[in-house]
Amino acid sequence: MNSVRLILLTGMPGAGKSLVSKGAELLEIPVLTMGDIVREETEKRKLKPTPENTGLVAKKLREEYGKDVIAKLIFKKILNQKYEVVLIDGLRSLYELDFFKKSAKDITLIAIHASPKTRFQRLRNRNREDDPKTWEEFCNRDRRELEFGIGSVIALADIMIVNENISKNELLEKVCKILKEVARK
Repeated sequence: MNSVRLILLTGMPGAGKSLVSKGAELLEIPVLTMGDIVREETEKRKLKPTPENTGLVAKKLREEYGKDVIAKLIFKKILNQKYEVVLIDGLRSLYELDFFKKSAKDITLIAIHASPKTRFQRLRNRNREDDPKTWEEFCNRDRRELEFGIGSVIALADIMIVNENISKNELLEKVCKILKEVARK
C-alpha cells in the first residue's frame, strides 16, 4: 500500500469538478484528471473526442482491461511522480473507488452536485469538444455515467458540496477551505 494521500473527486458532468480542481491547484495540490486518460486513449485510437467516441472508448477500456482500468492507469502516473498528496478528478465507479482504497493509505472522497438543468447549461457554455450539444446527448451521457456507477460513488462521499445558487468565487472559497483541511489530515 502506497503512502500517498488521495483526494478523490466525483460528480456528474458539469457539476463543478473543474472548479474544485482549480482550488486544488491554487493550494499547490497536484491534480490528475481521469477523463484525460480516456481522451488520450481516444486520440491514440485515432478518433475525434466527441461525446459518443469518448464514451465508447471508456466503455471498451473497461470491457478489455477491467472496470478499474482508468484508476490503474492514473495511479501509475501518481507512482511515477512520487506525490505526497494528489487530487484525482473524475472518479466514476465503485471498482475505481475500491482500487484506490486498496492502493493508498489515506483517501478522502469528495462529491460535487448540481441539478441536471444547471449542469447542461454549464456544459453548453463550456463548449469543450466532447461536451453534449443537445439535451438528448446530455441525457445519454448522464445515463452512461450512471451505468458506470457514479451514483453509488457520489452516495459514498465523505464530503458533499452542493454547487447551486452560489457564485464561482463563493464556491472556490468554500472548496479551498475544505481542501486545506483534507490535505492537512
